[in-house]
Amino acid sequence: MTRIYYFLLLFVFAYSANAQNDIVLKGTVLDINTQLPVELATVYFTTVKDSTVIDYATTDKNGFFRLNTKKLDKPVFLKINYLGYQTYSEEQKGLLESKDFGKLYLLESVNALNEVVVKSEAPPIRMKQDTLEYNAASYKVRPDANVEALLKQLPGFDIDDAGKIMVNGREVNQLLVNGKPFFDRDGAIALKNLPAEIIQKVQVSDFKTKKEELSKQESTSDYSSINLTIDEKKNKGYFGKILGGYGSDDRYESSLIMNFFNNKQKISILGSSNNINSTGFAQDEVFDSMGGGRTARGGKSSGGSGKGITQSNLLGVNYSDDWTEKLMASGSYNFSNTINNNESKSNELSILPSGNNYTVADSKTRNESTGNTANFELEYKIDPSTRLVITPNVGQTRSNGKSDSSSSTSVDDENGELLNNSEAKSYKETTATNFANTINFNKAFEKKARNMSFVFSNNNTKNDSDGFNDSNTFFTKEPDKNVDRYQKTNGRSISDSYSLDLEYTEPITDSLRVRFGSDFDWQSSSNDQKTYDVDRNTEEILDLNSSLTTYTTSAQNSVAPKVGITLRKSNYTLNLDSKTTIVNFDNYSLYMGKETQLNKKYALPFASAQLRYKFSKSKNLTLKYDYSNAIPSANYLMPIANLNNPLNSIVGNPNLDPVEKNSMNFNFRNFDFRTRSGYAFSLKGDYFNNDIVSTSVFDENGKRTTTYVNISGNYSLSAGANWNQSIKRDAHVLRYGIGVNGSYTFDKGFTNAIMYNAKSTAISPKLYFTYEYGELLTISPSYGLSFNETHYENTSATSTSAVVHRAGLQTTTYWPSNLIFGNDFGYTYNSNLSDDFKKDFYLWNTSLSYGFLNKTLYAKIKVYDVLNQNQSASRTISATSVRDEESTVLKRYVMFSVAYKIGNFAAEKGSKRRGGERGERGEGGDRGDRGDRGGRERED
Repeated sequence: MTRIYYFLLLFVFAYSANAQNDIVLKGTVLDINTQLPVELATVYFTTVKDSTVIDYATTDKNGFFRLNTKKLDKPVFLKINYLGYQTYSEEQKGLLESKDFGKLYLLESVNALNEVVVKSEAPPIRMKQDTLEYNAASYKVRPDANVEALLKQLPGFDIDDAGKIMVNGREVNQLLVNGKPFFDRDGAIALKNLPAEIIQKVQVSDFKTKKEELSKQESTSDYSSINLTIDEKKNKGYFGKILGGYGSDDRYESSLIMNFFNNKQKISILGSSNNINSTGFAQDEVFDSMGGGRTARGGKSSGGSGKGITQSNLLGVNYSDDWTEKLMASGSYNFSNTINNNESKSNELSILPSGNNYTVADSKTRNESTGNTANFELEYKIDPSTRLVITPNVGQTRSNGKSDSSSSTSVDDENGELLNNSEAKSYKETTATNFANTINFNKAFEKKARNMSFVFSNNNTKNDSDGFNDSNTFFTKEPDKNVDRYQKTNGRSISDSYSLDLEYTEPITDSLRVRFGSDFDWQSSSNDQKTYDVDRNTEEILDLNSSLTTYTTSAQNSVAPKVGITLRKSNYTLNLDSKTTIVNFDNYSLYMGKETQLNKKYALPFASAQLRYKFSKSKNLTLKYDYSNAIPSANYLMPIANLNNPLNSIVGNPNLDPVEKNSMNFNFRNFDFRTRSGYAFSLKGDYFNNDIVSTSVFDENGKRTTTYVNISGNYSLSAGANWNQSIKRDAHVLRYGIGVNGSYTFDKGFTNAIMYNAKSTAISPKLYFTYEYGELLTISPSYGLSFNETHYENTSATSTSAVVHRAGLQTTTYWPSNLIFGNDFGYTYNSNLSDDFKKDFYLWNTSLSYGFLNKTLYAKIKVYDVLNQNQSASRTISATSVRDEESTVLKRYVMFSVAYKIGNFAAEKGSKRRGGERGERGEGGDRGDRGDRGGRERED
């Protein structure tokens, strides 16, 4: 503690001393013709000698900028960049004192629409219509850093321990490389595996569906999309990394990534094998497949790595190329094999209107899955106004699982009378195949915003299974109802769905558009499950067990005419959509020799309204309302019994009505690029009529009979807010933020035919902080608190409450230059756990590596769970039960590994490290224009 105190004291002293060298530069940027302020123009300073970016800022809605920077005694350029305007350039002899530049004027570019530009260094950040673009070379990262490290340097970006990316308060759900997926669209693989040095630009825009993208419609999503463009100098060559490691308890890991880039053609190969619970290709930069244990944070489990220990083998290939000027292709193939072993114990309290039941259970399972999937995308530009995109994907999965379990249920009182107990062993093999495809066709007409879209999709799946079950269930009060099963099972389920979306858009005025069309859907499914009784001694099949044999089919056809209106003004966009879905729903079952036909027809209305209002380019709000209906699934409707679980019989209810849902969403976001700080607020509410809930009745043996009913009046409210800021002073970088989420839920249901209700309140504040000192040190402490409380009516329980504390500290040092030392320390306290489990634990992972051969070869030693305290214990509370569970968890091990990086780019000779890299200049670049305000200089 004393060392930490002195370190913080020294840091504050050094930071204060450094602040004395700061100066303030400010001014106002205006349009020279209109005299109006220019918002989000990039104001930046570069050295005259080599065009290195020194510092930058952006203007606010009044055109004002303010920049706190360090003194510099050398010639610099003051530059101002904004799309559609000529770059402003003015030479300064140095930056030795604070200065107000007054009014600075931009001149509109004559050739802005023709893309005839003179190349110069790109500004650190700029707005291009609705896209926010970062110049990667302006942000300094370590030479061996990955894309994740680069994104963390960009203003407005935040990446949590689970890899979720937030940009200016909005979640990112798509990350592309040169406009195409890199294995998958969520970007996890690109984030961890692509080196930062090859990235030229990071472009942020609103996420659009393929239909919205092709038809050039406004985005209706509340997510963001990131596109990484690769530097042309690094777009021809190869690079990759090979890793192998072995440790205590026979723990091992190995991985391979190789990338072959040849301009537009890109081929990547990924491989991985380990038995340390790492089931993906996204590896941590310091801890490799070990991942630092961070994936467990924020999850429902209070433990480390989820349930059981998983052995994983993966192989993937990704391909993209422009075959011709009109035809572009991309695709990927993935092979996976996982084996999970787990032993779990659980205690569950069933809350009844009068008196409770208590169940103790344990199980041992082994599950193996082998899958092959292939995805492809073809985009064909038939002509400048017509595009066709086809995205087929096919997959097959083979799985097998075996389980050995037991349970006993007693009355929860001082006597603890035993009601039932059971033992079961089972084995099941399943083969599943899937084919899905989407065809997007879009035709744009001569009149602006007039277009026609056609989207056809299909999804076809088939599952075949064979299994074996050996179980005994004993009822204390009524032994004559005991259940003894020794059975074989086999089944086949088939599901086919097809949909067609036709839509035509007609512009009424420049700002008003009308859309109309129709959706067509066809769905069919069949489920044939057979169970045979088997002789225990001879293993011969005795007879078909009719009570456990079912055959069901379901067919659903619908047509949904729709109409929509879009009104787009300079500062707001309003979208209104409405449709009515007419559904024919036919169901058939054969059970116990009895045929049942259930045919229903529905006319279901849908409506939505979305308003997006922009107060400025960096401040906006979104307000959305949705009204929807959902018909019950066939499993909920068909009045046949599911007796697979001897302790819980389930029967459908043919009288169920469609679920009616009303949803309201409000989001407000503001990010100030001038101060590099931002905040966001969100509010969401859902209200249900005819919500479908399960209801159970317990008999005197503790056995349940469950069905489904409609209940109106369930609702939920949730709200969230966060604020973050980034400060940079020379080599010092501070990033910190605070967030809070809260929710209130009101649920109604039935237990033993008596209605109950539950009112739940939850709140989760969090704090996080990151300090970086150049390329030498990173320190990231964090703290989060979760509190929840539930009050019950008409149950034997009155209320429950719990609090969970999570604290973390990640540190990474890169000194001496060839040594990397990483630590990931976490503490968790969960008051919610029963006294049978330890309520708190520490998880500390550490890694030490040394680089050889110019940092291309790294030798590492890693220790997972240094204190050997990791655990996987959880408690789940609902209105009808409280369940505690403990599972197998990965414990302490030591791993020795070697990683080798290779790379060769055709144009990398003479290139400089990021942060000091020259921009490309053409004839008449910035040196010829220095000192000319509103001159001819423009950025590529």
